[in-house]
Formats: sequence, structure tokens, C-alpha cells
Amino acid sequence: MASNQFTLASPPTDAISALKFSPEPDSTRIVVSSWDKNVYVYDLRDENGQVGEGKLLQKFEHRAPVLDVCFGENENEIYTAGLDWDVRKIDLNTSQQTVISSHEAGVRNVVYSPEHKVIISGSWDSTLHVSRTDTGTTTDSLPAVIPLPSKPFSISLTATKLVVAMASRALHIYDLKALALLTAQSDSTSTNGNRVEVEPWQRRESSLKFMTRCVACMPGDTGYASSSIEGRVAVEWFDPSPESQARKYAFKCHRQTSDDGVDVVYPVNALAFHPVHGSFASGGGDGVVALWDGISKRRIRQYQKYPSSVAAVDFSASGKYLAIGVSPGFEDGKDDIPEGVVKIYVRELSETEAKGKGAK
Repeated sequence: MASNQFTLASPPTDAISALKFSPEPDSTRIVVSSWDKNVYVYDLRDENGQVGEGKLLQKFEHRAPVLDVCFGENENEIYTAGLDWDVRKIDLNTSQQTVISSHEAGVRNVVYSPEHKVIISGSWDSTLHVSRTDTGTTTDSLPAVIPLPSKPFSISLTATKLVVAMASRALHIYDLKALALLTAQSDSTSTNGNRVEVEPWQRRESSLKFMTRCVACMPGDTGYASSSIEGRVAVEWFDPSPESQARKYAFKCHRQTSDDGVDVVYPVNALAFHPVHGSFASGGGDGVVALWDGISKRRIRQYQKYPSSVAAVDFSASGKYLAIGVSPGFEDGKDDIPEGVVKIYVRELSETEAKGKGAK
């Protein structure tokens, strides 16, 4: 079966900042955050249960642009982060919005750990907030506040680890169990949570020479990939042994040759791992999405160029669908977004489409 692609109806009206599939295996629900100050909840299936243009289920307005969104314990619970400095929980059944924690600057990322029942946010105030989600109410447990050496640009987690990619090419890897324990020690008399100096499990310097744009963890809890503004991706493993560290590598991608023969380099804005095959997708400012086999160091395939910069990518929990958020990345120096250029494409993948060259 060849891949089948369609676009979702009722896309955002401004640039897409993030999109995420529901963590539930058979779900076709997806959430999208945008600079238009809204979070959108879609289902790929229409009223008749057919996968096609899908339908917009709900839309939640915020006070400022929303920079990230993720699902929580189930597909009826989402968390948002943005330029209003707040991390919010939204109950999709009741439409109730609750502020979980407030930073002192814009919040760039938010992730949820189902194994440890914590929500973790990274802000341009150079802190992480770690908040419990199983306490009944948000006032029962204030967040643990972890200072960072510089601003976080992207965060990603596995069942046991949290990877934080920051400015100055700094990268911290934290033990999630240790972070979850901090929330139980938060000072309930403090209005801003408990500021805690935490030693990372590992400190690393990015293998990439330029600013990190995105980091994504492997589904097998063994490592991560990171990308830069300068058209490169690095693949690394957690295991600190010399043998394992010798396996790390970086490669060039998302580059186009101009008509006069000049190599034009684009930022790699988005990365996502396939939950079954372990391959990963990259999306770039050149409007291209490529699938990579990180083990055999090969490109599996590259899709036809999209009409604008790729802002976000994600695989469904089953691995059957790949969602691609497309919106101008301002590589052309223009900051206005014409109507109709922001789109969400969804590819229904064949069984072998994202399988690596050496996979069985």
C-alpha cells in the first residue's frame, strides 16, 4: 500500500508551534498549538469514522501565543505552554483550564511523563518546573524549580530520562525518578515552588556546531537525536561507555542547491521517532520531510517538497500516521503569513514505509 496524504480541515491562522498525537494506541486524536493564541484538538476521523479531512473537535484560546502542547494521562487531558508564562492543564471533557505553574518568562516546552506522573516545562527564564499531576489539585503540590545554565530550546523524555537542549550548545540529561522525587519535597509555603539545585545525570556539549533547534528521544530509551539551525542532525546514545560514545555521529541534511550552484542551508525544525521501527523523521525550513534509519545511517525516503517550512512532525502511537505541520518559517525575511498557507498534512503510512533498511 502506498502512503495516502490528506490535509486537516480548519487549520490554525498563524504559525504552528507544535503538534502531538494522542499516546493511546488506537487513537486518531491530535493537538496543535499556534502563534494565533489557540490550541486545536482534531480527530483524523470524520463523523462517519472515515479517515480523511478529519474534524476540529475543540479550540482553546490563550492570552498569548502558545509555544508547545502535549497530552497528559489520556487523550482527554492536555498541557499547554506559551508566552503568557503559564503551564496550563486543559480537561477536554469539561473545557476547564487550570494553571499548573507560572514561570518568569515565556515557556518554550512542556512534556508529560506517564511513568512518574509529572509535568515538566522549560522556560526562557532558564528554569525547569517539575509538577506533580496526581495530587488532586494544583495547590496540593507546588513545582520543584530547577535552575539551568542557559535558556532551554527543546526538551524530550523517555521512560527514565529527560534531555534538555540549551543555548551555548549545552545539553543536560536528568534522571526522571530523581526529578519526580523533588516534587514531594516542594515547600508548600512558597509562592513560586521550591528552587532546587539538581546535578544532571550527564552534562554534554552538543555534537553540532550551531544552535540546537530540536531534540527527540529514541523510543527504546537508549539515546536521542538533535538538530541545529545549520542543516545538521546528530544521533547519540545515553550509555557513557567509550564503546557506545564512539557510535555517535552527525550528518548534513535539509540543504538545497540554488540555481547558481550555491549550497543553501536550512534549519532542521522538527524531529520525531517512529514508535515501532525506531526510525525518525526530520522536517526542515526547506519544506522537506525525510525519514532516516539512525542505526544504519541511511535515509529511508524523502517526501515531495511541501509549500512552506516544516514546523513540526509527529507519529501516531501506532506508527500508522505521520502528521506534518507546515507554516512559513520566515527564512525569506518576511514576517506576514498569507491566508491559507498554514496547513496540517497527515500521511497514512504503509507497513514498511518507515522501516529501516536493515530491519526485519
